[in-house]
Amino acid sequence: MSRHIAEIAWTCAGGFADNSYSRRHEISFDGGATLIGSSSPAVVPEPMSDPAGVDPEEALAASAAACHMLWFLNLAQAAGLEVASYADRAEAELGRVGPGKLAITRITLHPRIAFAGAAPEAAALERLHHEAHERCFIANSLKCEILIDG
Repeated sequence: MSRHIAEIAWTCAGGFADNSYSRRHEISFDGGATLIGSSSPAVVPEPMSDPAGVDPEEALAASAAACHMLWFLNLAQAAGLEVASYADRAEAELGRVGPGKLAITRITLHPRIAFAGAAPEAAALERLHHEAHERCFIANSLKCEILIDG
């Protein structure tokens, strides 16, 4: 159907042998955007991690939140609603899933939506979120639980 490209580039600046090397790297996307990536300081301590960089766990949470938002906006527009703004604070939880094995076990989305016109009733809003979740490519690709607190 379609392909989506991300390029990762890292160069050692020393410390590889003693495990003190920087995990800071560059992530480039096929549309031209580039950002700094790093391991999470919660996983690899500073200074080997760069807290200003995007870690894979944050990127996964952001991907799930963005995909959900894009589907929500599409469905809201089709339902005749006028969304004025949409903000989310996505949280990815890392947990143990076996001996020596960690995984993202839950992603919780906290969408906050403002409508230009009348807001839908709570049940209609819940149905929109449910349908957005069902259609989200990222959610359909993950095996962790995804909760929507919104």
